[in-house]
Amino acid sequence: MPRPIHFEIPADDPNRASKFYEAVFGWQIDKWDGPMEYWITKTGTGPGIDGGLMRRQHPGQGTVNTMDVESVDDAIKTIEANGGKLVVPKMPIPAMGWLAYCTDTEGNTFGLMQPDKNAK
Repeated sequence: MPRPIHFEIPADDPNRASKFYEAVFGWQIDKWDGPMEYWITKTGTGPGIDGGLMRRQHPGQGTVNTMDVESVDDAIKTIEANGGKLVVPKMPIPAMGWLAYCTDTEGNTFGLMQPDKNAK
């Protein structure tokens, strides 16, 4: 059963947002040394998930939860067959896996992540 494994919080000023979440919740937030502007967010140990901060791409962009799936392609087919939509096509996240973004029937955006250390 797919479960949430990651969250993304959009921010107009990621450095300001990082300071806020570090001060309020004690999260550890570090700028990622990858091909895009992104901040890895570690929320601690025990129950819960880690996530990231990213620069807001458009007004009204909300927090996104990403689900762990065995196959992004199969999940997209199931989502579309049930009234959802693919909004960002499948793309590789190097050495991590395959990622795509969809919306549900209510317009909420969520991610799909298929683990694959060979993704390029």
